[in-house]
Amino acid sequence: MKQSIALLVLVSIITLAFKASDNKSITFPKGWPKPNYDFSKKPLKSATIELGRALFYDPILSRNNTISCASCHSPYNAFTHVDHALSHGIEDKIGTRNSPALMNLAWNKLFMWDGAVNNIEVQALAPMHNSVEMDETIEHVVTKLQASTIYPSLFRKAFGDSIITGEHTLKAIGQFMLTLVSANAKYDSVMRHQSKFTMQEENGYRLFKTHCSSCHTEPLFTNLSFENNGLPVDTNLNDYGRIRISHQANDSLKFKVPTLRNIEFSYPYMHDGRLKTLSAVLKHYTSGIQNSNTLSPTLQHPIVLTANEKIDLTAFLLTLSDKSFLFNPHFAYPKHILLP
Repeated sequence: MKQSIALLVLVSIITLAFKASDNKSITFPKGWPKPNYDFSKKPLKSATIELGRALFYDPILSRNNTISCASCHSPYNAFTHVDHALSHGIEDKIGTRNSPALMNLAWNKLFMWDGAVNNIEVQALAPMHNSVEMDETIEHVVTKLQASTIYPSLFRKAFGDSIITGEHTLKAIGQFMLTLVSANAKYDSVMRHQSKFTMQEENGYRLFKTHCSSCHTEPLFTNLSFENNGLPVDTNLNDYGRIRISHQANDSLKFKVPTLRNIEFSYPYMHDGRLKTLSAVLKHYTSGIQNSNTLSPTLQHPIVLTANEKIDLTAFLLTLSDKSFLFNPHFAYPKHILLP
């Protein structure tokens, strides 16, 4: 009960901070690294975030008005999907990757599994223009938004002008995504000295720091880099990761290191969703690593874990679940805007 009250208090504090500052920045715990996004030069605005939230959940962004950002990034699943390995798009077309979980994006310099996008304020353009995701153009999206009954007034509140542009559309979506901060799991409570790990969780934390933390670095639980984690290539997808963007041989088989925050809810795992459970993930790292020239240096030596140690490590990973993030009403479908 005390922990639940503490969670509610923290959520209230964060919400009040947003309102008091008109969302000039984001609130995050003391001791966290400085975000990469420069809020002093590109401040957030409440009305812009609210517009971005509406756009995030509106299938108007797709060619036939059936697919929204939330179709692949559900808030209850840490802003990803869980019902299939590869993301499904327009007309139920199947993509080539598992959608990444969306959180703590202000710390990112590069986005997507291969780092193809370097600016969150244009990131939505990638799925919008992808033929198997939304299969739309930003120009036609603007035309549809201009003809809508709700968006001209929302754009006027956000940007002071009811003339809708592609730049403002993408910026609004980006500003909403920047507010998706997850920093209130049990792990965070322990770091604030408000609660304690169980003995099992404490042992799992020790194992985590020994075997996992070089890539999944605290407190973001990612080092934001690209690594080859020893997965064999899916011969149907033939996805070699970041090399597609960089054209550098040493980027072959490297994908962005995902955050482990809310990992309990973001299955299936890996860039192609091939692993369905945390036990399968641990099995990969202890007995499934495929060696290659670009294999991450931290995986050059085998990771040895007993059955009980795997259970303890899993127990720790579950302390990264942040219910106040998953069920934050400010991140949910905006019924007050989109429902008639």
